[in-house]
Amino acid sequence: MGIRDLLLDVASTYDWKKGISKGVYAQDRLREVKNLWGDLVPGGFEAEGKGGSGGASKTPWIGVYDPDITRDPKRGLYLAYIFAADLSTVTLTLQQGVTWLADALGEGEKRRVYLSERAQALFGGLPKDLVAGYEGRPDFKCDALRALSYEAGSVAARTYGLDAMPSESRLREDLWHMAEVLQHAAAVEKTLNDEKTSEGVKTTNGAAKAPEGLDGFRPKDGSDYVAHIPQRTITKSRSHELLVAGFGEYIDKQGFVPITEKMHPKDLVLRQADLEWLVEAKTVKRGNPTTAVREALGQLSEYSYFLYEQKGQPKPHLLALFTEDIKAYAPYLEERGIASVWKTVDGWAGSPTAVAWGMVE
Repeated sequence: MGIRDLLLDVASTYDWKKGISKGVYAQDRLREVKNLWGDLVPGGFEAEGKGGSGGASKTPWIGVYDPDITRDPKRGLYLAYIFAADLSTVTLTLQQGVTWLADALGEGEKRRVYLSERAQALFGGLPKDLVAGYEGRPDFKCDALRALSYEAGSVAARTYGLDAMPSESRLREDLWHMAEVLQHAAAVEKTLNDEKTSEGVKTTNGAAKAPEGLDGFRPKDGSDYVAHIPQRTITKSRSHELLVAGFGEYIDKQGFVPITEKMHPKDLVLRQADLEWLVEAKTVKRGNPTTAVREALGQLSEYSYFLYEQKGQPKPHLLALFTEDIKAYAPYLEERGIASVWKTVDGWAGSPTAVAWGMVE
């Protein structure tokens, strides 16, 4: 079931008065979102439906998370489809977690003021062309305190009328776009500081901290590299693992055997007959594939040399895997002997060599 069909299905059957028990149709559909949308959300993302806990919500919603940013809707930034209480609309919104603020600010006006000011600061730090058409503040037609906080905490949003829903492809394109907005907003969020005042908590601009690099690994020769690289702690993000897992399930159906166990530090190895593919997976952040492509190129070349050629093993085919289309970088990698595959709104696509191998159409 696609994004459009499920949103319409929930909107046409949801009744908060029926509670959240199993057997309540709309609640069951929301609980199934994680599995139903696993292949529909952007690469590395997860989805989860929410119809309330303890009691049914008048504004049910579906969260879409980049687990590298947050997997907890109580705090942090995430995407959500939130239904209005009268079920006339559903809004795709970039949300701030609100629940964690209750202890410091309560659940009323102070929390809403804080969220609203912070939403403005986050929105103001985003590229203007990126959020054009997503400026509106949602109206969930509900006076519940949490729903009002969701309105105040919305950073960017697009509302759809349930009686005139866009096509499935348009909804997926909007979701992919908002995934990029989310990643930009997470970078802006790192520059914000919270300052306690007599009125509550005020958001101020600060300075973002640069991420730490991977320093201190200087192998003397090939054997030293092979001996030490497996011992290094290579942190794999949750979105990275989801990308590898999703592609593994897909490529298995195309006749390739995906292998991850005992492959460290390789992300993934594919085998078919007596052929082997070395796969390096990278998440594209904020719509800019440059860093991801550079890292994939470097690691594939490095691993191919040290883990195969220096050990006297046949050189494998090289494949770079990405969460989204890398555009002009696909032919760039092809020229360097590296094929590429990426997640799309419709499934998987790739470079000419990947097509020739039968991995994608």
